[in-house]
Amino acid sequence: MTLWFVFALMTVAAIFAVLWPLRRGQRSQHGGSEVAVYQDQLAEIDRDAAAGLIGASEAEAARVEISRRLLAAADRQRDPPVASNLALRRSAALIALVGLPIFAVGVYLPLGSPRLGDLPPAQRARAPDATQALDNLVAQVERHLEKNPTDGRGWNVLAPVLAKLGRYDDAVRAYRNSITYNAESAERRADLGEALTAAAGGVVTPEAKAEFERALTLSGDGAKASYFLGLAAEQGGRAAEAASIWRAMLATAPPSAPWRPLVQAALARLGDGYAAPAPSDDAIAAAKEMNEADRGAMIRGMVERLAARLKQQDGNDVEGWLRLVRAYVVMGDRDQAKSASSDARQALANDAERLRQLNEGLKDLRLE
Repeated sequence: MTLWFVFALMTVAAIFAVLWPLRRGQRSQHGGSEVAVYQDQLAEIDRDAAAGLIGASEAEAARVEISRRLLAAADRQRDPPVASNLALRRSAALIALVGLPIFAVGVYLPLGSPRLGDLPPAQRARAPDATQALDNLVAQVERHLEKNPTDGRGWNVLAPVLAKLGRYDDAVRAYRNSITYNAESAERRADLGEALTAAAGGVVTPEAKAEFERALTLSGDGAKASYFLGLAAEQGGRAAEAASIWRAMLATAPPSAPWRPLVQAALARLGDGYAAPAPSDDAIAAAKEMNEADRGAMIRGMVERLAARLKQQDGNDVEGWLRLVRAYVVMGDRDQAKSASSDARQALANDAERLRQLNEGLKDLRLE
């Protein structure tokens, strides 16, 4: 109702704006007679001249000017089209009063939504979801790229956003187009390989491996490409090769490298034969602070593979169980931590000494 009330006020204001000039014109025609006014002014000039208030020349000039205005007023009074002008004004007023609202309704009905009901108050007050806003923005960019498929800058912007949204197949296509229209670079090749790996559920496929190798050819110090090549070696059962790649990364990396905890954790995952130091809680926390794509593709995958190894192959590894539980705690997943501690106790139930070591280590984590 409030919206319709506003529309009504706007219509009234528009009609008033049209009728007001017509009203003023009509009053000027039917008010006091201009002829009588000018005649009074001529008489007043004669009186002032006779009394000596104005000179003869000033009196004569005033008479000429007022006489000119008097003749013009007299002509207007004798003008026959006055009646037709009045009819024209009445027609204009009728159009403004009736025609304008009809025209407004005629325009609104085909273009507006008169039957659309109001949203419930809860939905009116609800702020738009951030993910929905991002999806809308991505849709706009995609429509732009459909019309401008050679816009390399657009593909370059869209590709990482699609990967962040989990649309890995679309991200792969976007990265390919970015390479096509922006020229290849080590970073773009590595990003394409990462998207291919994510699309394959974390498995470094031969196609993804080729992209990482191409990235290293373009730039020999690509940390992302080196990490995933090590992961490909691990997934292919070549643990020694994986350890060699990751150790070389650590040997040349600065101490502040943000990916250092990930590589240390990967080396620890390979087992004592390739032992880099087991990742500390601080290292796992530092990895947790990285962006969501890296954490999801690397940290979570590492923890899950460690859990699978402990359950299937090496259930007697006390340190491995404690490392797994600590990882879940640092990542904020206490339910998984409790579940892992229960699995560990069950796996070590027949070994009193290892079970005692496990319980001692779990005390510090305060899961209960």
